[in-house]
Amino acid sequence: MPDFSREFAIGSTVAGLDEAGRGPWAGPVVAGAVILNYDRIPEELIRGLDDSKKLSAKKREAFFAALPLCASVGVGQADVAEIDKINILQATMLAMCRAYQNIGRMADVALVDGNHAPNLPCTVETMIKGDAKSLSIAAASIIAKVTRDRLMQNLAREFPGYGWERNAGYGTAEHKQALERLGVTTHHRKSFNPISAILNKF
Repeated sequence: MPDFSREFAIGSTVAGLDEAGRGPWAGPVVAGAVILNYDRIPEELIRGLDDSKKLSAKKREAFFAALPLCASVGVGQADVAEIDKINILQATMLAMCRAYQNIGRMADVALVDGNHAPNLPCTVETMIKGDAKSLSIAAASIIAKVTRDRLMQNLAREFPGYGWERNAGYGTAEHKQALERLGVTTHHRKSFNPISAILNKF
């Protein structure tokens, strides 16, 4: 379970950063950035925060609502056009930079999930599986995932049939069948397979 070990060892203002949506065939990549207020975070969050993928949707939504009451929160995204232009890794780094800028305050150190460091105006430490180690990163993972899931639910109403309200744009069998039946939308990542393969047929 994540805790504050790394944050307390650093001993100054720490931002946690994580992303959601590197792998899907459709939709933006979204990053969350969180500076937790250690004096205000309730025990329920300290005990319950974890890698967003390990939590139920109900738990994620509850924590998403609670975090702004005990943290400074920023969200950033890179859209499909940016993903196709600069590649998904660089787009993820861009989304993280935007999320950090949107916190509205500076951190001394940013703890970033994974092994790639975005270009931030502070010290950056990368942590593989950081959302299972650091509460700041776990909080950021929840902000990123809930934000992105809501975006994809909205897009699902605009583009029905692909199951984005369930699969969030990931490459499920339902999504693949819909692509064959309905074709490629403006929200599909044209640099990703099988989207590029479908487009290259024509």
